[in-house]
This record gives sequence, C-alpha cells and structure tokens, in this order.
Amino acid sequence: MLARMSYRSVGLGALAIGCLLGHPSISAAAPVAAPGAFGVAERETVLQVHAAGAQVYQCEAGPGVGAVWTFREPIATLIGDGGKTIGRHFAGPSWELDDGGAVKGKLLASAPGAGADDIPLLKLTVSERRGAGVLAGASLILRLNTHGGALKGPCPVAGELRAAPYSADYVFLR
Repeated sequence: MLARMSYRSVGLGALAIGCLLGHPSISAAAPVAAPGAFGVAERETVLQVHAAGAQVYQCEAGPGVGAVWTFREPIATLIGDGGKTIGRHFAGPSWELDDGGAVKGKLLASAPGAGADDIPLLKLTVSERRGAGVLAGASLILRLNTHGGALKGPCPVAGELRAAPYSADYVFLR
C-alpha cells in the first residue's frame, strides 16, 4: 500500500514554487466568470484565490485496456491578494487556510477547460467544514480559469506516480 503523498514525497514543493514564479499574475483580485450552467450568478463571493501546484496521477491496470493514468489528488498552494500564500489545496478535495478554517467539497457539475491540456471547471458543494475562518460561510466552491493539469501519454508501470502542473482560480460562495 502506498503511503499518503506530500509535497516532499514526489518533489512537488519545488514544482509548486516553479508554477508560482512562472505565473504572470498571481493576484486573486480580478473576478472570474463561471459557466452559465453552474447557476451561481446570484451568489455572494466569500473568497477568491489562485492556486498553483500539480494534479497527481497514478498508473493503474485497467480491465482489457492495459494501464491507464488515474487521478489521485491535487497538491497546490493557495495564493491571495498581493501574491501571499494563504493556504493549501489537497486530497478530499479539501482547502485549508492559514486562519484555521477548512472545507471539503463534493462534485455537483463540471465543464470542459479552455484547452485539451486544461483540467475541467468544477462546481462543488461544501460537504464538510472545520474552524471558524473565512471559509465558514462558504456553501459552494468553483474551480475556474484552469491551465494545465491534464495528463496524457503512456502509463508504463502500474503504481507509478506522475504530477501534471496546473493553476486555477477557486471561488468560494455563500
């Protein structure tokens, strides 16, 4: 059985820093638009952050198709206004802020990303919460403006892990 992954276990700390340094704008101040199908136009924004990190995949044997890449977990840094790190995004999917608040999401809807290499846009409901921080008032989470994160190509060795760099904007709504 594989141990729980962390930034250090697959060298993703350096990857996340590289994504941050290579991103032209890490401010979360600019509003982002959700697909109309998400039906969130009347919702109030609690917090908007930018995330930079990786989508982690594991090579798994599939029935009759050989080995395929299967999504395992995200590992990302959450960046607030002014480029300050304010939290992290990890398996669950979960978001945890430096103020002690955290939420876990459950998928409600998805829409394709802008390009073939971009992971989908998502609408999630908050299924669990912890702490009394900013996220305590959130009931929905949107993943928007995705760049990268999709993994393509051969999956040669069952059990192998591979990280695909990505960035996205997460919007937490009431």
